[in-house]
Amino acid sequence: MTLDDFDYFLPEHLIAQEPPAERGASRMLVVHGPSGRFRDGWFREFPQFVGPGDVVVFNNTKVIPARLHGTKPTGGRVEILVERILDDEAVLAQVSASHSPQPGARIVLDGGVEVEVLGRDGQFFRLRFDTSEPVLEVLHRVGELPLPPYIQRAAGEADEARYQTVYASRPGAVAAPTAGLHFTDAILSQVVERGARLCEITLHVGAGTFQPVRVNDIREHRMHSERYEIPPDVAEHIVAAKRAGGRVIAIGTTSVRALESVVAQHGEVRAATGETDLFITPGFRFQVVDLMLTNFHLPKSTLLMMVSAFGGQGLLRRAYLHAVEQAYRFFSYGDAMLIERSPGAD
Repeated sequence: MTLDDFDYFLPEHLIAQEPPAERGASRMLVVHGPSGRFRDGWFREFPQFVGPGDVVVFNNTKVIPARLHGTKPTGGRVEILVERILDDEAVLAQVSASHSPQPGARIVLDGGVEVEVLGRDGQFFRLRFDTSEPVLEVLHRVGELPLPPYIQRAAGEADEARYQTVYASRPGAVAAPTAGLHFTDAILSQVVERGARLCEITLHVGAGTFQPVRVNDIREHRMHSERYEIPPDVAEHIVAAKRAGGRVIAIGTTSVRALESVVAQHGEVRAATGETDLFITPGFRFQVVDLMLTNFHLPKSTLLMMVSAFGGQGLLRRAYLHAVEQAYRFFSYGDAMLIERSPGAD
């Protein structure tokens, strides 16, 4: 498979620049992998696809104010995008400047805090904050919400709420697990009323999720690494549900990645905390997830490759063409897609 196998034409006006007027008011394209069919619907219908014995898995990561601006001693401007917090005084981050900073260089953030460049770690820089204030507090004081690069505007006050899920509780992500943005407390209650169990895992989404694939042969691509955690009770509920014939419904590609990673790494669903660089492409054998709720993804992206592996490459290509024809809204603030796993993905 080559990168061009995952390309499609997307008119720019279909890229959602704002969330829908009301949370949960999005459309939802339902894709049935076993039959190869799809139909148009609305996200408010989601609870109808859930039943007794099902486990619905959410990613409870919370987006941090990871974008910072500062100045070098020479006066040059610098933009910093935190990839992850390492401890109370250090982070791993992307640094955009006219010249790459060298170890020992210092940056003064807007707000007065000084940052020292400790060194490089691949494409990222290790930075130390010269303050007694914990890094997360500094970010909340002087940082900005890092909207995705395809949203062509600065983050506003409304984004502080709308670019977080209603159940976000574990700070650490630099991008939202966007399938979860559709849920309201009322819709979550309807899912419970249908007899399903709600479970939360954590995968802190990194800036690498927006990195383009730069090789034509996708087998040569190396995924960025992200931290995940599967709590003991969640692992127990999933194992029990699968044994009883229930289904695992993953909310977002991040939930899929965490759940399938724990089996790939440990051979079973179990409690685990670790790093994953799992790259899911067509031909991958899914062991855990039966249904996936997701948004529409960028052309030639690793996330499009994942959903193509899950629902079937040909079916997903047709579904995306249909979504464009029907003017669905794309990407983070866009509409949803509910995919039942293709038999070929077993």
